[in-house]
Amino acid sequence: MAHLPYLTSRLAGISGRIKDRPEDFLVEELPLYQACGEGTHVYFRVVKTGIPTPAAVDRIARYMGVRPHDIGVAGLKDAQAVATQMMSLEHADEVKLAAYHDAQMRVVWTGRHGNKLRPGHLAGNRFAIRIRGVGAEHLAQAQAILDVLIRRGVPNFFGPQRFGARGETGRLGEAMIRGDLDEFFAIFLGRSMPTDPSDCRAARDAFDAGFLSRALDRWPRHYYNERKALAALKRRGRPGAAMAVVDKRMKRLYVSAFQSEIFNEVLTRRLEDIDCVQAGDLAQKSDSGGVFPVPDPAVEQPRAERFEISPTGPIVGYRGNIAEGHPGEIERAVLAEHKVNLDDFRRVGTLKVKGGRRALRFKIDFPALTAGNDQRGEFLTLAFTAPPGCYATVVLGEITKTEPGGQDSGDSPEDPDGTGTQ
Repeated sequence: MAHLPYLTSRLAGISGRIKDRPEDFLVEELPLYQACGEGTHVYFRVVKTGIPTPAAVDRIARYMGVRPHDIGVAGLKDAQAVATQMMSLEHADEVKLAAYHDAQMRVVWTGRHGNKLRPGHLAGNRFAIRIRGVGAEHLAQAQAILDVLIRRGVPNFFGPQRFGARGETGRLGEAMIRGDLDEFFAIFLGRSMPTDPSDCRAARDAFDAGFLSRALDRWPRHYYNERKALAALKRRGRPGAAMAVVDKRMKRLYVSAFQSEIFNEVLTRRLEDIDCVQAGDLAQKSDSGGVFPVPDPAVEQPRAERFEISPTGPIVGYRGNIAEGHPGEIERAVLAEHKVNLDDFRRVGTLKVKGGRRALRFKIDFPALTAGNDQRGEFLTLAFTAPPGCYATVVLGEITKTEPGGQDSGDSPEDPDGTGTQ
């Protein structure tokens, strides 16, 4: 994944470091609705430190004697953070659940409701993030950048975690959409990188050399999908048979990453006018999420300036809409460069890649920037609220002008539009 451009590129960043420790990155889910106090589902709020949401879910599931799938979550929160989020479990022993705690996580509240918590069931996320290695003398510089983001909006890029540790998940999804399974497995099982762990690098090198048995022996046991696919490929000799055993959730993630890559490329080409609607745009209403065509930008632009609407880019799928006018030309050009069209997204029909639209920018609420210090030195604290599915590291990148590294506490990697399941 290429480095994302900055909306505020004309303003120098302050540098600095984030996520030196999980305690430097605080994120709290804001619920879409409150538990009503009745029902078969127990809602419970957890505070976790230094573990990702799936690991937290696994621990709770083992403790309660249920499957991880039985536990509902509204969003996924990163490991390198102190995260407060809601979960749910039907027919749970509320007293037992409320007593759960370990060295990295504790349950701090329980209540009852009538339905399972689903991805996207949150109003947003509240962040408080310490930027280390900078102090009060950088405050004015950071505030100048923040003022631009407050006025114009934050580029709604998908962050680097969408594209995996090797940066290849989008290319895997593209190979699936184009029906090029040989290319998929060349990426999935081969093409080692210097940053790969040594055991994985040896397995990938063996695959590239055509030694499938040797590659299978060298893949570490916990790489379940790679081992299953390689065993099927060795046994059946057909990439289609190998693809059939790859976990469906992972395949959905790869396609979502490709959708995200296309969106990022469209947004990059429209970065300078993310707060302006153009003729042919498909604009999104901030209050309802509804999307409508813009025939006359002069009529709609005042609404954009009030953040009532924003231009959108495509989350490409077989039912997705492409804009008209100049915005549509950009979107079609990006698709042409990848040699795909909307109908190609039917190739993975069981995943139901229908598509949608995503705003090119997002609004940050309740922004605050303060200077402080502790036993580890000076820092700036940036606090703000963002809609679900938006990436705090994009805001941080604009201010620091450095590669954020690590992951964000954005929501639901399987859901590129950030509004729930596709």
